[in-house]
Amino acid sequence: MKEFVIISGKGGTGKTSITASLAALAKNKVMVDCDVDAADLHLILKPQIELRTDFYGGKSAEINQELCIKCGKCIGICKFDAVQSRNAENINDKFSFSKTHSHNNYFSIDRIKCEGCGVCYHFCPSNAIKFEEKLSGEWYESNTRFGKLIHAKLGVAEENSGKLVTKIRNHARLVAHKNNCDLIIVDGSPGIGCPVIASISGANLVLIVTEPSLSGIHDSKRVLELTQHFRIPACICINKFDINLDLTKQIEIFCTKNNIELVGKIPYSKEFTEAMIKELTLVEYSDGEVSIEIKNIWNKLENKLKERENV
Repeated sequence: MKEFVIISGKGGTGKTSITASLAALAKNKVMVDCDVDAADLHLILKPQIELRTDFYGGKSAEINQELCIKCGKCIGICKFDAVQSRNAENINDKFSFSKTHSHNNYFSIDRIKCEGCGVCYHFCPSNAIKFEEKLSGEWYESNTRFGKLIHAKLGVAEENSGKLVTKIRNHARLVAHKNNCDLIIVDGSPGIGCPVIASISGANLVLIVTEPSLSGIHDSKRVLELTQHFRIPACICINKFDINLDLTKQIEIFCTKNNIELVGKIPYSKEFTEAMIKELTLVEYSDGEVSIEIKNIWNKLENKLKERENV
C-alpha cells in the first residue's frame, strides 16, 4: 500500500482542486482530507457519511460551583487569563467582570482561552476544578463517486489538529486494507505546521503544488525543506504557471539546481471555478488543455509511485 500526499506552502494555490482531479483519475484508492482546520475536498466529492465519530483532542478545566470556596487562587495562577470572576448578583450580565476575590463572586473558566494546562486543577485547594477531555470535533468515513473518503471537522478554536490528522490517516489505512486498496491519496494542509507534519510522516511520495508568486516560491521552499528533513521524496507542480512567466522560470531553475522533479505546469483557467460551481473535478468537467496536463501529471506520479515499490 502506497501513501501519496499533496501539500502546498501556502493556501490558495489550487491544491485541493488538483487533489480532487487526481483522485478522480486514480484507481483502487482511499482518499483522506487532512486539512482538518478548513476541510473543503468534500465540497467537490459530495460524500455520503457512513460513520461519524467524536474526536476528543485535549482537556479543559471547569469549576464545580458547589465545591468552589471563592478563594480566587485560580485567577492568580492562570497565565492565559482564562479564569473570570463576576459578582454573583450580576451573573446574567456578561459585561460585569470583576478581578476582586470577594466571596460574593462567581468564578468560571472561558473554554476558548483555556489552554488545558491543568495548573488550576492541580493547585485548587478545594478540588473544585474538573479537568476532563473535551469534545474537539468529529471525523467521518464516507462514500463518494470515486471511493471511500476519510475526512474530519475540527471545532472552532480547537487545537490538536495533528492528533486528528493522525487518527484519520490511521483509519484510512484500516479502510484501505479492508477493501484491498493499494493507494491512499492525502489532501494535506497548507504550510509547515503540525497538521502538515502529521500528514506527510511515513508517506511514499509528496507533491508540492505551488504558484508563480513571491510568497508561493518562498513557502514552497520551506515545505520542501520539511519533506527533506523527514527524507520523503517530493516533486513539484506549478499551478497557474502563465500568470508570471519570470517567476515560473525561477521555480524551474530552482528545481533543476536541487534535483527536484517538476512534474507539470498547469495554465490558469476559469474552468477550475466553473467545475467547482458544478461540484465536479476539472477532469470530469473538461477535456481541454488543463485537463490533459493534469492527466499527464498523474501518469508521471503513477510511475514514481511504482518506482517506490522497489525502494
